[in-house]
Amino acid sequence: MIVLKKESEIAKMRESGRIVAKTMRIVSEAIDPGKTTLLELDAIANRVITESGGIPSFLGYRGFPASACIGVNEVVVHGIPDETVIQDGDIVKLDFGVILDGWHADSAWTFAIGTVPENTKRLLNVTQESLVHGIAKARPGNRVGEISHTVQKYVESNGYGIVRDLVGHGIGRNLHEEPSIPNFGKPKSGPVLKAGMTFCIEPMVNEGTWKVNTLDDGWTVVTADGKLSAHFEHTVAVTQSGPVILTSEVD
Repeated sequence: MIVLKKESEIAKMRESGRIVAKTMRIVSEAIDPGKTTLLELDAIANRVITESGGIPSFLGYRGFPASACIGVNEVVVHGIPDETVIQDGDIVKLDFGVILDGWHADSAWTFAIGTVPENTKRLLNVTQESLVHGIAKARPGNRVGEISHTVQKYVESNGYGIVRDLVGHGIGRNLHEEPSIPNFGKPKSGPVLKAGMTFCIEPMVNEGTWKVNTLDDGWTVVTADGKLSAHFEHTVAVTQSGPVILTSEVD
């Protein structure tokens, strides 16, 4: 069942989203190539979230052992922070969720560290732009498929693979709710969008094949061909006047 949120409830999610965005900024600024480990970034995320009055959505969720999902290079999503040291030329995916007053928000961003080649920058730009295009379709009267098709068309027209095994999701009182928001599909498919829907749009874009594998830890998803992957995500509310991004520090 898709739960429609009242304006007052969306406002509460907006406050959760501010903490997510603040955490994203502070953690990304802490990356020092050749020195910073993924575990250190996770510790910073936990501190920022809790000191801001929130609770990390991911910590303990279905047994996940960290406050943040952090992946490097070929890791697509759900990377478990460890002692890996971030190097110049890496791309790092930061993914945070926050609960505040019982309401979740969730966002992910991919950062180029130091000097990276132009083809890597292009992967990140196309992935971020596909998110922007997808968000623009989050309007009452459209269907979920309008978002899905728009993201897929943009990504594939630029020569990349769009991950199909993992999708965006509704969010609110629970981290994962209906509806699912695939990053691929037909434009007139899926549920009709209505004001009050809140969900995460999150393109996961691979440099090569769209296919992925899950490592033995049961969480970490990597590209099947070992090539790079980028991930961008926002929590979005559908309103009568159009889509509203809930995971930014400013309105």
